[in-house]
Amino acid sequence: MDNLTLKLRGMSCASCASSIEQAIQSVPGVIECSVNFGMEQATIKYDSKQTNLATIQSAVDAAGYEALPIQEMATEDDAEKADRKSESQNLQRKLWTAGIISILLFVGGIPAMTGLHLPFIPAWLHNFWLQLVLTSPVQFWCGKSFYVGAWKSLKRRVATMDTLIALGTSAAYFYSVFVTFFPGFFTAQGLTPSVYYEVAASVVALILLGKTLESRAKGETSEAIRKLMGLQAKTARIIRNGEELEVAIAQVEIGDIVQVRPGEQIPVDGEVIEGASTVDEAMVTGESLAVKKQLGDEVIGATINKTGSFKFRATRVGKDTFLAQIVKMVQDAQGSKAPIQKLADQVTGWFVPAVIAIALATFVIWFNATGNTTLATVTMVEVLIIACPCALGLATPTAVMVGTGKGAENGILIKGADSLELAQKIQVIVLDKTGTLTEGKPTVTDFLTVKGTENSNELKLLELAASVERNSEHPVGEAVVRYAKSQEVNLTDVRDFEAVAGSGVRGVVGGKSIALGTLRWMQELGCDTEYLELRARALEVSSKTVVWMAVEGKIEAIMGIADALKPSSAQAVKALQKLGLEVAMLTGDNRSTAESIARSVGITRVFAEVRPDQKAAKIQALQGEGKIVAMVGDGINDAPALALADVGIAIGTGTDIAIAASDITLISGDLQGIVTAIQLSRATMRNIRENLFFAFIYNIAGIPIAAGILYPFFGWLLNPIIAGGAMAFSSLSVVTNALRLRNFKAKSIA
Repeated sequence: MDNLTLKLRGMSCASCASSIEQAIQSVPGVIECSVNFGMEQATIKYDSKQTNLATIQSAVDAAGYEALPIQEMATEDDAEKADRKSESQNLQRKLWTAGIISILLFVGGIPAMTGLHLPFIPAWLHNFWLQLVLTSPVQFWCGKSFYVGAWKSLKRRVATMDTLIALGTSAAYFYSVFVTFFPGFFTAQGLTPSVYYEVAASVVALILLGKTLESRAKGETSEAIRKLMGLQAKTARIIRNGEELEVAIAQVEIGDIVQVRPGEQIPVDGEVIEGASTVDEAMVTGESLAVKKQLGDEVIGATINKTGSFKFRATRVGKDTFLAQIVKMVQDAQGSKAPIQKLADQVTGWFVPAVIAIALATFVIWFNATGNTTLATVTMVEVLIIACPCALGLATPTAVMVGTGKGAENGILIKGADSLELAQKIQVIVLDKTGTLTEGKPTVTDFLTVKGTENSNELKLLELAASVERNSEHPVGEAVVRYAKSQEVNLTDVRDFEAVAGSGVRGVVGGKSIALGTLRWMQELGCDTEYLELRARALEVSSKTVVWMAVEGKIEAIMGIADALKPSSAQAVKALQKLGLEVAMLTGDNRSTAESIARSVGITRVFAEVRPDQKAAKIQALQGEGKIVAMVGDGINDAPALALADVGIAIGTGTDIAIAASDITLISGDLQGIVTAIQLSRATMRNIRENLFFAFIYNIAGIPIAAGILYPFFGWLLNPIIAGGAMAFSSLSVVTNALRLRNFKAKSIA
């Protein structure tokens, strides 16, 4: 299965997005398609054996739109910038033309609208023929795009916002043309001939104004992406064949040696091979403190070197860099759809045809009731003009775009809109212990042997233990090896090494069978543990993990291993609880150690002695209680639980597998990021609900008023110009409300 993101052109409303989505989904081989009206993008999953880019583009073209592929981590090229600038200038020219003419027509129409003949209004502005000449270029040049869009829609047998605008303005324009050519038709019926040229022109001008403002506002919603892309360095100083060269960032290759001086931006990802410095990583991790970098440490492209000078070997370039992956993840999230958007999609599917039906019914009802063609026409035009599905189409995606972008600014990567929506519903959050609540860098603090403190015996046992643990990837094994090296113990080869998940490791060293692991496992192996159990319990009460060591089936030693809690753990747990969440801890440690650690951070529900293969089952059990469950972890063995949880949250400092299995990634590893992510989710969903409320209320209230429901009671009709202005600004109000999310700041919960 392949993924594809396309930039779409020619959309005017959410109905267009729906039409494109249907067209793409009808292509054989397309598995899934999501069209985001706010971003003007289509995100597609397809089988490359059955279809390709050209076929999908042809389907979009047949639907009356244009689709262009988007390059990952690529800024706009000169041609695209020129196209956008030209399009913007053309829109502004039409806006100014329509605006100036509309003002003239409006001034000229004041006598007819008010019955007042004001001396400062030139008589020639009252002339119907002059108004016809002024209005025609607005109708057919400034408003050409509406006719083109309506014609495309008609060919596809669908209706869009262009259809409504074309019908509404055409009704006002051609009715006025009829009055201009045949005024006697009305005078014969005792009616005063009235034209609505100013309505047709003003509606076109207001809609063009709304589109201009909406376009600018939508551009601001993707500000986060532009900021991220702007972080990328433009050039790099590399050393090739002993010569220092400054090259464009695109020319850096994996393996190149890159020189970085104080104050410079690190161009790509790599590993330090010479020198040392401190690096400001705030722009990609959210961490405010500079991080020390020395030989062997990884550096991230786009971060800022602070004090020293160093050289590093490039390990990831182009679309594989950490920054590029962040941009890609944010783009994917912004292009995805939240489940709540399904309601808006369903409404927009029938909205335009329903509005056309209401408009025709309005004309028929008023004409039959009054016989007044003008009244019937005006009310029909008002209904067509005021109705707009754009606000519904923009309500969700604009908020999601801003919300996910704001998350990236705070070091929180949200994979999709569905994850963003679900995060606000979390009821239980399960925290893995090692590397999540703790630093994930355990150290040996105690080494107790059966034979006491005989130094030669301790060193020999330590040699055996470390020799076996050297083959383990578990943090505890790494701690044992580090401790042995600090004691200057030489390690030897191991035969028949075996790692037993959730239990321990064993192997043969120097002809002796060695096993290291949990108390439960030792007892399963038939070892007598009674002699050291009291001492082990004392270590566990001190929040230390106890590793038991057996030689030839006999217990010889225990080790106390401590893993310091992260400074933010206790505060984060307290904040999560204040948000109304139940917090639980999941660990493979024995219950005594687990409960001791849990107490120190304020957690009361503990799942202890859980093997890696049992973690997912614990998540499933909580879900079986009818709860929305989030899992937070960082290790390979956390991946199944992260994938099974309703919301998987990976610590960015953990493994790539855990990050891939999660829905949300905390780049910095600070647990306060969980609190921020949930607050952001709640703020975004609140914003979406506000947008949908405004969009629905606008149409529910606006259409009946436009249809003249108040006329029998108050003799009042909505002016079509006001209807056009209301329609134009309804979308703008939704986008503006979404932009308020840019001011989001995580609230301190102490």
